[in-house]
Amino acid sequence: MLGRLILLFLLTPAVELALLIQVDRFIGFWPTIGLIVVTGLVGSHLARREGLSTWQRLTARLQRGDLPGTELADGILILVSGALLITPGILTDVFGFMGLVPLTRTPLRRLLMRWFRGKVEQGTLQVQMGAFGGGGSAPPESPAPHEDWQGQGQQVPDHTDDTEDSATA
Repeated sequence: MLGRLILLFLLTPAVELALLIQVDRFIGFWPTIGLIVVTGLVGSHLARREGLSTWQRLTARLQRGDLPGTELADGILILVSGALLITPGILTDVFGFMGLVPLTRTPLRRLLMRWFRGKVEQGTLQVQMGAFGGGGSAPPESPAPHEDWQGQGQQVPDHTDDTEDSATA
């Protein structure tokens, strides 16, 4: 995993620099700078708009008592995509816009949720709490179940592709 991250952090800037040099040769220096600034501005506006929309859908779903799996996955994609768009570069902008535009975000969300589901089923999903993976406090002990409980359990919803349903509700 560490090797992949090092490769990513070394390879991505090199590819971005090569692409920016090629764009500079094709359209010129100032238009290239303008392109970087415009994609950053448009990306930040789009990230804000899509983030607010996703936040509204998430709160509406929580108020109905549903689990917001789709909205949480969209939120992750929007956050990462927004970060990619404010990073100067061509390749990061392409991936950033893919995560912000709903038409292309849907397949990315399906892929992300399939990856999470596979990790959960394999038992290899790790979540760390605390700053920089440091030791936070121990998880609280779960309370003993009440024997006089009269309620019923709720089925876990299937969040495969219910964005259209939540948008119309």
